[in-house]
Amino acid sequence: MESIIPFLKELTRNNNREWFKGQKNRYEQSRKEFELFLESIIAGIGTFDSQVAGLVAKDAMFRIYRDVRFSKDKRPYKTHYGAYIAENGRKGSKAGYYLHIEPGNCFLGGGLFRPETEQLKKVRQQIDYDAASLRQILNEAEFRNVFGGLQGRQLKTAPRDYPKDHPDIDLLRYKDFLATHFFDDKIIADGDAQYAVDHFKVMKPFVDYLNDALLFEDEEPKVNF
Repeated sequence: MESIIPFLKELTRNNNREWFKGQKNRYEQSRKEFELFLESIIAGIGTFDSQVAGLVAKDAMFRIYRDVRFSKDKRPYKTHYGAYIAENGRKGSKAGYYLHIEPGNCFLGGGLFRPETEQLKKVRQQIDYDAASLRQILNEAEFRNVFGGLQGRQLKTAPRDYPKDHPDIDLLRYKDFLATHFFDDKIIADGDAQYAVDHFKVMKPFVDYLNDALLFEDEEPKVNF
């Protein structure tokens, strides 16, 4: 894992196609290290979350090439490596686990980012019926120590179909349902996949709650007694 952080640091300073072309071998080496690191993490998560069983690292990894067609920022490359670990990998729509490697800004997290309208409706419905289970997850000492609490975009007022004085309006206002933990670059340099696995395991009940909500069609969301 010695190549990833140094390569990304230099890419940040030289984000152009000419430089990248001359460093293609270094890119391939760092990407391969990331892939192997990710394989270890996926295997670790697979011991406690069956949804990632059979997931291949390449299917979870995001491309380093930026889509600049509709962006004012014309830099051709991302300056980080990212991967989404969930059913169907980066193309999946379920709640899962995210890994972000960027010099000075490494973090792991997960949940639901920019959920589709129907997904957001289902999660809010689940909260309406059973906010207590989500609060219990968020208030667990280990979860709070690792992730701090629930994160994501929020509405300034109540969502449609919910009163402003709803007892769980603080949760219903969220438009993303995320948890994030930042860590030192040394974790990557040391190739400490277990560090990520252990922290993702703390997130598992949060991911389960969101995925349980997404399962519901016409039936009422389940309430945990």
